[in-house]
Parts: sequence; C-alpha cells; structure tokens
Amino acid sequence: MNTDIKTLISETFLEIANAIESGRFVERLKIGLTTLGSELGVEEVIKGGVAASKTGLFDVVLIGPKCDTDLEVIEANDERETHQVMNKLLDEGYLKACVTMHYPFPIGVATVGRVITPAKGKELILATTTGTSDTNRTIAMVKNAIYGIITAKALGISNPTVGILNVENAPSVERFLHKLHENGYKINFGESIRHDKGSLMRGNDLINPNCDVMVTDTLTGNILMKLFSSYNTGGNYEVLGYGYGPGIGFDQDRIINIISRASGAPVIKNALIYAYEVIKGNIKGIIKAEYDKLQKANLDALIEELKQNTNTNTSTTTKVRPAKETVSEEILGVEIFELDNAVNILMDNGIYAESGMGCTGPVVLVSPNHKEKAIGILKMHKYL
Repeated sequence: MNTDIKTLISETFLEIANAIESGRFVERLKIGLTTLGSELGVEEVIKGGVAASKTGLFDVVLIGPKCDTDLEVIEANDERETHQVMNKLLDEGYLKACVTMHYPFPIGVATVGRVITPAKGKELILATTTGTSDTNRTIAMVKNAIYGIITAKALGISNPTVGILNVENAPSVERFLHKLHENGYKINFGESIRHDKGSLMRGNDLINPNCDVMVTDTLTGNILMKLFSSYNTGGNYEVLGYGYGPGIGFDQDRIINIISRASGAPVIKNALIYAYEVIKGNIKGIIKAEYDKLQKANLDALIEELKQNTNTNTSTTTKVRPAKETVSEEILGVEIFELDNAVNILMDNGIYAESGMGCTGPVVLVSPNHKEKAIGILKMHKYL
C-alpha cells in the first residue's frame, strides 16, 4: 500500500478516535427560526440566522418561504403555518428550540428577556417581556421573578441576585417573595445602587444594575426591551441584546424564544444563541427542580391566601360548558385583569374560548366560526 495512503488512513482513524473521546461525535443540535412577520423583511431575518450558524454551535433551520440560502429550509406559506410547522418539529424533537415572532403563549407562560445595559455593558435579565404568567398582577410578578431565576440558572448563574422594579404592586411582590424565602425557597435579593439600598429598584438601577434579574410586569418589561435594544437606532431597528427570550411556564415544554417584528439581524443572531445556551443549561430540568422546591415552600398555599378575598370569576351560572376545540382567531382589546371573566362569559354562552397573550397585549382565542358572535357577546357585556 502506498505510504501516503497509509498515512491518510492513520490520520483519519486518529481524528475519529479524538472526536469520540472529546464528545464531538454527536448529532448536531438544530434550532429553528421562522422567517415571516418581520417589519424589516425576510432577508433581514435570514441574515441573523446565517450569522448564528457561523458560530458553529448549532444548525439553524429556517421555517418559511423557499429562499436562496445554504441553511436548511422547511417551507411554510404564512405566519400561522410557520407556527404549526414549528410546533410539530419541536414536539417531534427534530428542533430543540425555535426563535419566532408574535407567538400567542397560553396564560401562565411569559418570556424572559436579556439586554445589555448602557452604563457598563452589563447583561441584565428582564423578567418578563411578553406573555402573561398570571392574570393577578402581584402573583404574575412573583412568577416573573421565579421565571427569571430559572433562566439565570440555565445561563450558568447559580445564585442570581434578584431586584424588583419599583412599579405598581412592587412592595406586595417583595413581601410575597420574602415569605417564599422564609418558607425555604432561597432568593438572593439584590440591592439598589441608590443611597437607601433595598431590593426595590429605581430607574437608575436599570441603567447601572446591581442585580442579575430585574422583576417587572410584562408590559413594562416589553417597553424596556424595546428601549434597551433600539435606543441608538431611532426605534425601528432593534440592534442590541438577545431578544425577548424563552417562554417559561411550569407546564411549558417547548423552548420558544421570541423576537420582535423590529428585531434586526444582530438581535436575531443573539436570540438563537440565547436559545442554544438555555438548552445546554438544561432549562427544562431546572424548571422541574425549581417547581419541586416551590411546592415544598408552599407556593400554592401562599397564592390562595393572596386570592382568598378576591373573586375573579363573575360567572355564577351552572351551564354545561362547550367541548374543547381548536382556537386560532384572536380577539384584542380585553383588559388583562378582565381576561378570565371574558372567557367565562363566552363559555357560558356556548362558545369555547381560551385566554392568551399576543404580541400587542392580551387576547381571547376562539375558533374562526365563532369570532363574530364572540365579539358581539363581549361588547354586550362591556369587555370591548
């Protein structure tokens, strides 16, 4: 046998042995990216996907119309179809995560954003930025804090510091979190950079944060994401940060990271990397572990104690509720704190409905056949 061929074979076997030993001989991780819906165009989205793929950390799979690219493309013709395809590929395990826009998470799920703060370039986790973790404001912010802690741990921050932005209900949220802490769910509270310290954070603490996780209500978090990501571009092109983050919820199994319709290629690239990082950080395992700790700390009992004097269900009828059906039509305009009541009114009137959170706020979800009638009922009961 020719000496050169022997050398080539020897080197090939050595490379294989090294790959097996180092763990590089494994199936490539695939992360999806839906390409439709951006205000900046499909090309901008693809540019972000290509940039992420060049890191070599994972393969990017585009979901959308056929396009000229070296990336894998799974075709879909509109936004609804991209989400149908995305959900199927996630459930089958072909994709480990996906980055998308305008995804209606169910109530109980909210996304945890990640920004670069301007004073010292420090990363800050914003909990939360889209979705609704609960229809009760205080409980929602408590869950937001927990979701932020989960995400921070998935990113490798083993004992994240937590600050609470001083918005409405912040003191109630702080008291609730301290009760959880006393019950055994340990929380590492951060301190404001202001003279009077404390874990209630001011505007200054957003610019120069002294915590890893900043807790706020979702709509405030959404505004902050937009400000941090596009304050130097005029507002119509998000260029900084990692996007609005993964949707976290105790029953949420799919890893779906959200970007905005105004997110530019740099943010889209970072959002894909963010998804990769929480996968590698075992975020699903962390959600389960934190949930178990919270049960031991009597989270549910504390929630019931907070709710005991609040009747959030105005429906007093005993009508048979309609059977579950596929809901794909969004009705906008219902106030977040009246969302449960609006759903109950529709169910009492024979229309199956669910609550959710769209890109621009809370939504009531119904089937296409019932949308017009549902709108009429909601208007009659003053929810619209």
